[in-house]
Amino acid sequence: MSFTRRSILAAGSLAVASTALRGISLAADATDTRFTPRELGNPNAKVVVEEWFSLTCIHCAHFAENTFPQVQKELIDTGKIRYVFHDFPTDQLATVAAMVARTLPPERYEPFCSSLLSSLDRWAYIKEGSPKDELKKMAAFAGMPGDTFEKAIADQQLMQFILNQQTEAQDKFHFDSTPTFRFNNKEQVSSALTYEDFTKYLAKAS
Repeated sequence: MSFTRRSILAAGSLAVASTALRGISLAADATDTRFTPRELGNPNAKVVVEEWFSLTCIHCAHFAENTFPQVQKELIDTGKIRYVFHDFPTDQLATVAAMVARTLPPERYEPFCSSLLSSLDRWAYIKEGSPKDELKKMAAFAGMPGDTFEKAIADQQLMQFILNQQTEAQDKFHFDSTPTFRFNNKEQVSSALTYEDFTKYLAKAS
């Protein structure tokens, strides 16, 4: 999904998080899993693949559905790579969804994100009803109580953490679309890669 810096900044204007930010400390407490890395695979792998994605991005959804399962089976589960997920919401709804995903226990983050990406038509792009209400239902299926959901989407500190990480990545790597991948900090590509192309970039960066 293509985006502009303006669209990134607009993602921070959340109607569900309207309280002004005052004196929020963004230091990530190591015991607060909202701020810990989301990754899979061998922590000591020689190759690290990072993905920046948006939970309302149809191209991210295409990669998640068609390529990532094979990446996980052939490369992550076998210990060949460490795979790091980075939230990069490109609109307000994606920001809310990322906040909910990060409020879940870390082990539920990837399955929940995969579930959201595989069902965009049932929550993000529904023709009738409220995307937030549908997101709340999906969070409930993932084990999140309703009151926890409401706290999650109003979590100013978490929202600012996600947006700060997003801005830092944009300033450093100059993304122009999602999903964007970096292979061993050597190769960068913005595309919903096929598995064949994924392994080609992996080989070039190894």
